[in-house]
Amino acid sequence: MNLILLFADDFTAPNIVRLQGRRLRHMSEVQQPAIGDRLRVGLLDGRVGSGTLLTLDDQAAELQVELEREPPPRLPLRLILALPRPKMLKRTLQTVATLGVDELWLINAYRVDKSYWSTPLLAPEAIREQLILGLEQAGDTRLPEIQLRKRFKPFVEDELPALCAGRRALVAHPYDAQPCPAAENTPSVLAVGPEGGFIRYEVDKLIEAGMQPIHLGPRILRVETAVPVLLSRLFPI
Repeated sequence: MNLILLFADDFTAPNIVRLQGRRLRHMSEVQQPAIGDRLRVGLLDGRVGSGTLLTLDDQAAELQVELEREPPPRLPLRLILALPRPKMLKRTLQTVATLGVDELWLINAYRVDKSYWSTPLLAPEAIREQLILGLEQAGDTRLPEIQLRKRFKPFVEDELPALCAGRRALVAHPYDAQPCPAAENTPSVLAVGPEGGFIRYEVDKLIEAGMQPIHLGPRILRVETAVPVLLSRLFPI
């Protein structure tokens, strides 16, 4: 935890917060601050700054906070990701938040197991929990926007062309593709398939919607590896 993320209901006064639970345990066991120490804090979807520790015991901690800076800029990216298996989904959600992705669209694909859509990790509170862990790691405060689409063809035909309009639109595909373009901070849409990749039909539909296939070279990467590699190649992170 590189930033203590604050929520509106933490405030007991305009600049005083009271923390309990997971954040208190992390503060006590990992950071181990002394009274008067300043800790890095940020308000969810708001500004970042510092908090001066006023009290600390087994029940709660109180900090006086000053939120004077904007959080790191977000990537101007709509990331379209075939729903990963649940174990990988947790790590991917954290990575997306850590890297500052603006929007994440989780979609269906032929090689996405139907059982993945019934995982409790897709509940809004479970998604939020993983995103918050990613924000704390990055020192960010702004949650990515999350969208779920369970039907591939209606999404690609009815929604994707508008999402791609006026943006650099790319699909990660290891075959019959151009090398990954150079990094530039331009609004983009990036589609990444499931383990095993998009099937040919899906790639053709994505191309029809305005996307250009790109590859990262001869090595085939797992989704959890491909996402951060692609983002580091496409944007000046």
